[in-house]
Amino acid sequence: MFSTEYYCLVASLREWTLDSDTKGFDVREILDEILEELTADDRRAVALLYAYYDCENIISRRAGRQRHNPLGNLSVEQLDDVLTNRNYALLSERVAKVVKLYVEADDEERDEDVVLSERFERALFEAYYADLAASKSSFLRGWGEFDRTLRNIAAAVAAREAGRSIKDVVIGGGEVVEQLSRSSAVDFGLRGELQYIDAVIAAVSDEPNIVEKERRIDAIRWSEAEDIAAYDYFNINYLLSYLVKVNIVARWTLLSPEVGREMLNKLIAGLDAANLVNKQ
Repeated sequence: MFSTEYYCLVASLREWTLDSDTKGFDVREILDEILEELTADDRRAVALLYAYYDCENIISRRAGRQRHNPLGNLSVEQLDDVLTNRNYALLSERVAKVVKLYVEADDEERDEDVVLSERFERALFEAYYADLAASKSSFLRGWGEFDRTLRNIAAAVAAREAGRSIKDVVIGGGEVVEQLSRSSAVDFGLRGELQYIDAVIAAVSDEPNIVEKERRIDAIRWSEAEDIAAYDYFNINYLLSYLVKVNIVARWTLLSPEVGREMLNKLIAGLDAANLVNKQ
């Protein structure tokens, strides 16, 4: 099955303009403009990428916090519909199953036989990464595996330094998770398997500045997003890779305008349609 090629869309991606402090960078506007041009299947792939923020928002809402990331697919009202009215149809089947289990376990007259074996956050993101693994998009499958692994490594390093059980903080299963859980080596014995393992460990362990720590980890994400879509030029995988980088830029325009500008310039520099044509 051949993917749709979005030549005109990719060529127009850098037509928006920004002022010097990146206040003109509107991720929602960029996302909406892209969605307008996509096929129904490709829109679903983009929605799955952004469902990560829905998981964050569900966790926040269930905990009683008001913070809401507007990049999620679901509005505040829709989240309340899920958590209060039990409208689980707004979620994927896997994520809905987790939310239903935990929300209904919060009821005063809950079934005492229900065993909640994992914390809600871990269970929810495990379901989300399972959705990515089952996606038709090769980018989403690759990105899901990478992002889960990166977060597991960071969590494992932090847990080891704090003297906590690594098994209690990692998400999902597989050989990498097993290695993180049982290895006492500095690199968890993963240096030969994961080229970014040293960079992640160094960012988490050696960098005392929290902002710089996050910048270094996002630099790893940026590089991996490009690598996963290295041979995709005008299809949905290219656009998903682009949106991952857009999300990183958006995050840093809020955390650090200087870093946001640096990443934005890098994003714009990579949007050379003529160069993409030559590569193809």
